[in-house]
Amino acid sequence: GAAGPGAAPGADGWTRLLRDDFDGPAGTPPSAVNWLHDLGTCYPGCPAPQWGTGEVETMTDSTDNVRLDGQGALEIVPTRDKDGRWSSGRIETRRSDFAPPPGGALRIEASIALPDVTGEGAAGYWPAFWTLGAPLRDGYTGWPGVGELDIMESVNGRDTVFATMHCGVLEGGPCREPAGLTSGPQPCDGCRTAFHSYAVEVDLAPGAQEVRWYLDGRVYHRVGADRMDPGTWRAAVEHGLFLILNVAVGGSLPLADGAVAGPVTEPGHAMRVDHVTVSARGGKG
Repeated sequence: GAAGPGAAPGADGWTRLLRDDFDGPAGTPPSAVNWLHDLGTCYPGCPAPQWGTGEVETMTDSTDNVRLDGQGALEIVPTRDKDGRWSSGRIETRRSDFAPPPGGALRIEASIALPDVTGEGAAGYWPAFWTLGAPLRDGYTGWPGVGELDIMESVNGRDTVFATMHCGVLEGGPCREPAGLTSGPQPCDGCRTAFHSYAVEVDLAPGAQEVRWYLDGRVYHRVGADRMDPGTWRAAVEHGLFLILNVAVGGSLPLADGAVAGPVTEPGHAMRVDHVTVSARGGKG
């Protein structure tokens, strides 16, 4: 269940803002209290067609694409119809007010098993766990200035994952758009066959002022406020955000890795999510 706004911090100093263990009967959708479905191929008004990435699937709210497995995990599954059209799932937290308190920190973590497919059959698979700044929901424009934190992305069934921060302006700028400030591919053996923990912390503590990414508790990427001007930093991280879980098919990132979602790509391989947790820790006041 979700902790209420008056939740008390735990022994470790973190106050839980959201916890979803994806418990429920097999074949049912995830909690509508916590999650909403993105539908189609773009946000309302289509400010960026194909979700801005060139991906080829249509997002649905069908339990063919997004469902609980009945054993405590969420499954997001790309499917392909007889005419070769892909469908998949993309869900966002209903709340977009997850933010570090002033001078404090926000931690977002999920336990995820990547789609268990590799080689030619994985061409075009693009599972991701990421965030966007809450201001995006006001008209669905303002990217990348509103901030994007890619907590986990992986493409084409590789044994690698990566973390990226997007900020600033569409071309170039302090976040080197459109690539973003990325960790590059990090080895992740067993990430398709077992659950691993992916986390990000937005730390606004004086002297820290950085975003840190973790794989199974180990920091593997950092972006400090000193990488950019204060205005760009504030616009990217000092506000609420919402979480996204999705599996895209095709698009710019798989293509950059040399793979096109083609007829040999195997539909039906799920990204499985065991839990999602969001916590905040107060500043030194």
